[in-house]
Amino acid sequence: MLINSMPVGFHPIMLSITRLSRASQWVLTQQKKITPLLWLITVLPLASLSFTSLAANASEAEPALKTQENSVTDGPYVFLDKTQKDTAYWICQSELKQTPITKAQLTRPASCGELPEPHLHTQVATVEPDTFTHVSKIVALSDVHGQFDVMINLLKAHKIIDTNNHWTFSDGHMVMTGDMFDRGHQVNEVLWFLYALDQEAQAAGGRLHLLMGNHEQMVFRGDLRYVNERYQVSADLLTRSYDALYNKDTEIGQWLRSKHTLVKINNILFMHGGISPEWVERKLHISDANQLFRQHLDDKKADLKKDDLLNFLFFTNGPTWYRGYFKNELKESDIDNILDYFKVEHIVVGHTSQEQVLGLYHNKIIAIDSSIKEGKSGELLLIKPNKLSRGLYHGELVTL
Repeated sequence: MLINSMPVGFHPIMLSITRLSRASQWVLTQQKKITPLLWLITVLPLASLSFTSLAANASEAEPALKTQENSVTDGPYVFLDKTQKDTAYWICQSELKQTPITKAQLTRPASCGELPEPHLHTQVATVEPDTFTHVSKIVALSDVHGQFDVMINLLKAHKIIDTNNHWTFSDGHMVMTGDMFDRGHQVNEVLWFLYALDQEAQAAGGRLHLLMGNHEQMVFRGDLRYVNERYQVSADLLTRSYDALYNKDTEIGQWLRSKHTLVKINNILFMHGGISPEWVERKLHISDANQLFRQHLDDKKADLKKDDLLNFLFFTNGPTWYRGYFKNELKESDIDNILDYFKVEHIVVGHTSQEQVLGLYHNKIIAIDSSIKEGKSGELLLIKPNKLSRGLYHGELVTL
């Protein structure tokens, strides 16, 4: 029986060696008939071809080994329905495991990597104010996209957290302008870290503002085009679609749905994408928009498109998708009109990737998506009275 002209059970490497041996025998029988130079010209290509085939066939055998090495460790997942609310679920080396939740504390199983072991919030669904004044210092970053290690290194370098990943920014405010989900391989680590930091910041008199980006909205609506492929293992083992792992009947899903899309701190407005002139034309207010976003996060795209206001808020010209600041669409006078409408001096946005934190229109617009999603480095924005600074990856500060 032959498969692709190869005897069953005959390894490609052995076949290549056999071919090399036959080629060598033929060359030896012809050696007396050809000159030494012609002999070299004849034998070297045959040897090269055979060893090239040998290397190629050896590399083709590697994926089977990689499949074994690439087992998935992920979690925890906490569901809120009556039958599951006291249990934490974990993916340990691509096996589903569970542990009891005791006094709101999660404990991971043995041999399950360095997965987070959070203490659950007591008031996880509380909606915080969306406007703050007299804040002494602010740090902002964006578009982490599952790159947990880069985010942690950056926050440690600027002493926002300590060596054990705990809050050390006292009464300061930290703003994450969306897109924790998708692309990267440590989305759950990012989410549970921010979940814990949210409690720690408030306990210290500060705040963590976790704003919704377009990728949070996409996942909630079941648009899973950008989900890292490793999470399919988790979804399969938990017998839920990936988006259902973050439904409102989950601990993380409930927490995320309490968060804002826009927040105003001192004289600065923060959101994921940007504020277009259409917002001003519609005479919208921050609090009204935040409420609409929370109310409709789980709506299907087709339903959102049917409503004029929701279509604006959730898509192209809305605050989670707008990119007009980077397309030379607006004059500085247009920016001034938007700033005047909100009574702020700066607008801080993510969403549109840059190589660094970047000031536009004389720092009236500040872009903070510094390509953390690439998993190599990144920057953050540090704001103190009358001072804007780029926080570089290793802790240096550069005036913006």
